[in-house]
Amino acid sequence: MNIEPPLTNLDIETAESGFYKGFNHIVTIISKLVIALLVVWAAVFPSDAGELLSQLQGWSFENFGAWYIYVMAFFVLVCIVLAAVPSIGRVKLGVEGDKPEFSRFSWFSMMFGAGIGIGMLTFSTAEPLYHFASNPDTIIGAVPAQSEETLRSVYKWSFLHWGLSAWGCYALVGLGLAFFSYTRGLPLTIRSGLTPLFGRKLEGNLGHIIDISAVVATILGVAVTIGFGVSQFASGIYTLFGADWMILEDGSPSLAAMLVALGFVMVASILSAMSGVGKGIKWLSNLNMGLSFGLLLFFLIFGATGVAFKSLFLGIWDYLLNFPVQAMTYWSNSDEEPAATLYKWQSLWWTVFYWSWWIAFAPFVGLFLARISKGRSIREFVFGAMIVPSLMCFIWFTVVGGTAIDLELSGSANGAILGAGQESQLFATLGVMLSSGWAKIMTAMVVILLLTYLVTSADSAVLIINTINSGGNESKKTSSHIVIWGVIITVLIAVLLVAGGLNAIKSAMLVGALPFSLVMALIGVSLVTALIQNVRRENRGQ
Repeated sequence: MNIEPPLTNLDIETAESGFYKGFNHIVTIISKLVIALLVVWAAVFPSDAGELLSQLQGWSFENFGAWYIYVMAFFVLVCIVLAAVPSIGRVKLGVEGDKPEFSRFSWFSMMFGAGIGIGMLTFSTAEPLYHFASNPDTIIGAVPAQSEETLRSVYKWSFLHWGLSAWGCYALVGLGLAFFSYTRGLPLTIRSGLTPLFGRKLEGNLGHIIDISAVVATILGVAVTIGFGVSQFASGIYTLFGADWMILEDGSPSLAAMLVALGFVMVASILSAMSGVGKGIKWLSNLNMGLSFGLLLFFLIFGATGVAFKSLFLGIWDYLLNFPVQAMTYWSNSDEEPAATLYKWQSLWWTVFYWSWWIAFAPFVGLFLARISKGRSIREFVFGAMIVPSLMCFIWFTVVGGTAIDLELSGSANGAILGAGQESQLFATLGVMLSSGWAKIMTAMVVILLLTYLVTSADSAVLIINTINSGGNESKKTSSHIVIWGVIITVLIAVLLVAGGLNAIKSAMLVGALPFSLVMALIGVSLVTALIQNVRRENRGQ
């Protein structure tokens, strides 16, 4: 008995004329309305908006923290199993004759730049330093805080947040979209990833809702990433030029400094997006990777190399050994210690926040990964989108973060790095390591790298949003639509910064990530279903 052939086309209605020619009216306009309402609300009632967003964040973590933990473990498992099964791992993301559009170096560069490039510059120092003072192992008393004994636990938890889980989240969406779009011939948009489950129902309102949720999650996820980036960018500019208006009494960047930095970044992003993936984004991604390797090489030569290599190998060993337990452990809220602090650490400060951030960022990064991965096999895709970027993150955290920790342990920093805000800790590390002149040169290099990462993330996001809104049409869009979405993202970030700073942006993103996490889980089920059916058809000679 033959198995029913797969669906190979979706009729997503798009306008044939007018301003929205080539776009789906419902997805495009409703996405704009949702973001516009958020912008107006945050602009007119900034205090109320910031407070309510914070309350919604707490509610979502209280009620759905366990969901985030277990669904992220599911994403990793799906990707690894699909790559490991021989008959599935060799499946090509495309049709016979399709070849990769980009070299492996450009491919890796664009994946890393769009995925976690900005976060590396902020959190490669900030997160190890925080875990050096407090992590689940220090909370339960297994190791003392801020000592040499703490190092292994620092990287066990840092690697959890920036390793397979983060990249598995992106890889799942990218793999699903690349398979259904390039192998099955469906449009390159989020709803295509659910065709085995819902079929032609996705041509109507169900599909529109899915794509709208993806657009909103993308905008909010990008808002957090750019918010962190402009905060560090403003801090770097202050370090270079020392303008008093750019900094607050507590050492954090002022609102005015972040707004100016935001405007500069977004203008550059819009101009880059107009040039398309093959020009501006590719060139910037290659520049990102070159500058990143240069900065990494500097820390390898002048940083705590011994500590870095020891932490890298022991950290990977501890991470792989403990990953199954870490990935599946959820600490519920409690009034007793240490359970109460473990809950706050996981759900309010670190793991659940990260998981929701990666999920909100996944429609953008996943679709972008799919867009640049046509012609590669599933196994190559998983290796390139999960394993290589994870290793890059691990190296950054041990080389850069390990140097900062070593400077504090040796007494050279005397608290200067630990006492700095997370947006300034990389610059503080350079300040301790180098004379003032050389520190300014390296700071300038970091600022340039930050700018290129910010521009790459923002312009990629604008292109991806327009792709979803146009029902998966990958062609370059007119300048007006690129400019409009660039302005929308800029205004959203600006009003949320005014309403409550980075905390308001994070809260909005965390609320927006929740509905898309369900879409991602269904994409995983759809992908497994479709690939198993593929194998069954081949076995029956269909």
